[in-house]
Amino acid sequence: MAETQVKAPEKKGWLTKLFGFDGSKMKVSTEIIAGITTFLAMSYILAVNPSILGDTGMDKNALFTATAVASIFATLVMALYAKLPFALAPGMGLNAFFCYTVCIGMGYSWQFALTAVLIEGLIFVILTLTNVREAIVNALPKSMRSAIGAGIGLFIALIGLKGGGIVVDSPATLVDLGTLTSGPGLLSVIGLILTGILVILNVPGALLIGIIVTAVIGIPMGITKFSGFVSAPPSLSPIFCKFDFSQVFSLDMLVVVFTFLFVDMFDTIGTLVGVTTKADMVDEKGKPIRLNQAFLADALGTMAGSCLGTSTVTTYVESASGVAQGGRSGLTAASTAACFVLALFFAPVFTAIPGSAVCPALVIVGLFMLSPIKNIPLDDFSEAIPAYLTMILMPMTYSISHGILIGLIAYVVLNLCTGKKSKVSWFMIVLAILFVLKYIFL
Repeated sequence: MAETQVKAPEKKGWLTKLFGFDGSKMKVSTEIIAGITTFLAMSYILAVNPSILGDTGMDKNALFTATAVASIFATLVMALYAKLPFALAPGMGLNAFFCYTVCIGMGYSWQFALTAVLIEGLIFVILTLTNVREAIVNALPKSMRSAIGAGIGLFIALIGLKGGGIVVDSPATLVDLGTLTSGPGLLSVIGLILTGILVILNVPGALLIGIIVTAVIGIPMGITKFSGFVSAPPSLSPIFCKFDFSQVFSLDMLVVVFTFLFVDMFDTIGTLVGVTTKADMVDEKGKPIRLNQAFLADALGTMAGSCLGTSTVTTYVESASGVAQGGRSGLTAASTAACFVLALFFAPVFTAIPGSAVCPALVIVGLFMLSPIKNIPLDDFSEAIPAYLTMILMPMTYSISHGILIGLIAYVVLNLCTGKKSKVSWFMIVLAILFVLKYIFL
């Protein structure tokens, strides 16, 4: 009688152990291209963050290094611990609050603001380890989780159009059409046409190719400007661990910490829920996979960033561009982190990529993000109205968190007032009350 052979389990490769890479479904080249694409889509932060925080009196050269190193650390934690294809960096909006509200508006030192960021990061670690942040995500209705992804799509499209000069400020109408026949607007249009053709033809790495070629076209137009190639990273010493604990227990510190806390929490929740839903990186209940690990990467990144000398670190919505290229594992995030390492030494090259070159990628990724709309029951207005508010308020308020907060408040109020109490949990009611109080007092 023949013996039954038991097949030994296959050994996991080092890429699987480190990054959650699945060789049966993923390609190393795709993951790397996705990581580079994410980096190029968010590399503007290397120039923008020092420019904003520098207005507080902080050393701009040191801020460049702090921005890059904080991004490297947090993104590697995401890659190795959460094993997800998301990149992190100091958050836009949060850096503006740090500078123009806390330091310039309220008159506090940047050392005070860094201390608030450190405390916020510590609170985030506690909330993550106690599963509070995951509980908040689980409290969001399915229709809102779908709306978040679509809203983010509209939001990052606006970011791209604004950065590319296609959409401009208008004192009369808030926004207006920029100049499309010359300058950055024209380059953005050229990039959109080029990238659109590549996407339609299913060219591998279409978004990355579009960014690079558009940047090259911008050289003779005088828009892409190289000021050099290699430079040593500036020292962190002017801003490293420069905390001010003298006013830790003041009311202003409490207000500042909780403002950082609310904005960062719901920006991160929105990004993770929206992008994972679009990429189908969810469990059987439609909830994002390894969510708590991703939250911890965000929290640790914020604490590390404050020590390095920069504002709150958060998961970047531009990660959607890498996911759209096929990035699905921590290898994508690791590739993005590697690009930030290179950027430390090749800052003149990476910071030379203009907004017009990134604009086409963000606009097309915004289109990719719209598909979850089909999961929203548009004929059920108790679901559709909150979902619609969530989507439209993200670009209109230039904030992911405002869309989520107001959308959830609307969901609770509308369903309670129309007798649909079974759809609203006590935790959702508590969250809605907290959000209302946030808008009243913060």
